Amino acid sequence: MQPSPRVQVSIPADGRQLEGELIVPGGASGVVAFAHGSGSSRHSPRNQFVAQVLQQAGLATLLLDLLEEDEARDRHKVFDIELLALRLLAAARWLGDNPTTRSLALGYFGASTGAAAALVAAARDPGRVAAVVSRGGRPDLAMRWLPQVKAPTLLIVGENDEPVLQWNRDAYERLGVEKDLVVVPRATHLFEEPGALEEAAQHACRWFVRHLSPLGVRSGASGKAER
Repeated sequence: MQPSPRVQVSIPADGRQLEGELIVPGGASGVVAFAHGSGSSRHSPRNQFVAQVLQQAGLATLLLDLLEEDEARDRHKVFDIELLALRLLAAARWLGDNPTTRSLALGYFGASTGAAAALVAAARDPGRVAAVVSRGGRPDLAMRWLPQVKAPTLLIVGENDEPVLQWNRDAYERLGVEKDLVVVPRATHLFEEPGALEEAAQHACRWFVRHLSPLGVRSGASGKAER
């Protein structure tokens, strides 16, 4: 199968230009925008790997930096979840206007602090997003927004990633939508253990395929137990 072309994009937001990489497989059934964690970028090998798994399943991906290079050196902005969420919403609007993606259902994939930004963005504009996945996320940084999230949400966290595991359990209880909490055995925060990232990527892929596909099952706000 021919690889889908990588398109370098620049998305305006707050007078800044967010650099990203858009890949749209033929017949894509949805598009997933990635929000990276602190100290990471669109070049993160972990998110690049997850994006490839999604692309192989027929999902388009947008990996982008929510901060320009000079902003990324400012630790205050790196942890400004509200700012990051607004930037992600700008990217979501851009995807909604882009001819190649505007007909596709939208998902957010967030890692670490990027997961908090994804959850805040989902809460601020609930009609725009159809699914959210957090990998090793910091939902505790978005706790007050969680009751307003309407999109089905999957939390993926490593078994040995304390205290992040507890923060995710607390966040799971606050979410009032269709939800799941997957604990990857023996995994730590970066999912560096053999097979851990692959397992996380497959969980994310199944969630997005289910909820972004035109024929995807949407079961409302019935939560599922941690496993």
